[in-house]
Amino acid sequence: MAHGLPFRRRPARVNSPIQLDKLLAMRRLAIVLLALLVTPFAAQSPASIHADPLAPLDFLIGTWSAKTDAAASSSGAQGTGAYTFRRDLNGHALVRSSAYDNCKGPANFDCAHRDQLTIFADPNAMAAHKSSLLALYLDSEGHVIYYTISTPDEHTAIFNSQSAPSQPKFRLIYHLEGDGPKAIMSGKFQMAAPGSEDFHSYLEWSGLKQ
Repeated sequence: MAHGLPFRRRPARVNSPIQLDKLLAMRRLAIVLLALLVTPFAAQSPASIHADPLAPLDFLIGTWSAKTDAAASSSGAQGTGAYTFRRDLNGHALVRSSAYDNCKGPANFDCAHRDQLTIFADPNAMAAHKSSLLALYLDSEGHVIYYTISTPDEHTAIFNSQSAPSQPKFRLIYHLEGDGPKAIMSGKFQMAAPGSEDFHSYLEWSGLKQ
């Protein structure tokens, strides 16, 4: 106490150039750290955080009739049937199942053939495959094919096999033509020799939505 009044200390002044430089450096560091923490959240808009990676393939969903085009197919098979694309695993997978109504083909064509195609998204696959949309094909003949998927337009999906250089290549194409109940879904299963990009259709089919 001095003269009955509280004694107040004056704020310490930063007189040293070294102290001033340290203070400015600490402030700059704090600003940089704050920017690094905020930027990732600012970059992810609500739309990007909750975007559905399988949405570009939703045009496939439903049950479709299928009739083979014998003239365009090298398999020599003729048949009619249906296949269904549906969401599974809480919407994180798109699954295709199929069935024949009738089938005629050469001795080496299995008309009792059954298969399943499971489509999923994996962002970690982008670095290795340049695509985050993948598919796994399995059938009753023991074939296993891994596909990457591209969507060149909103009504087309192209599946390209990830084959070893010494193995044949496979390509599966779906294309929706038209709108409404008269829209036609066409499909092609194609093959190419090892090291070649010359694809030929093994099976082609088309049909309306049921």
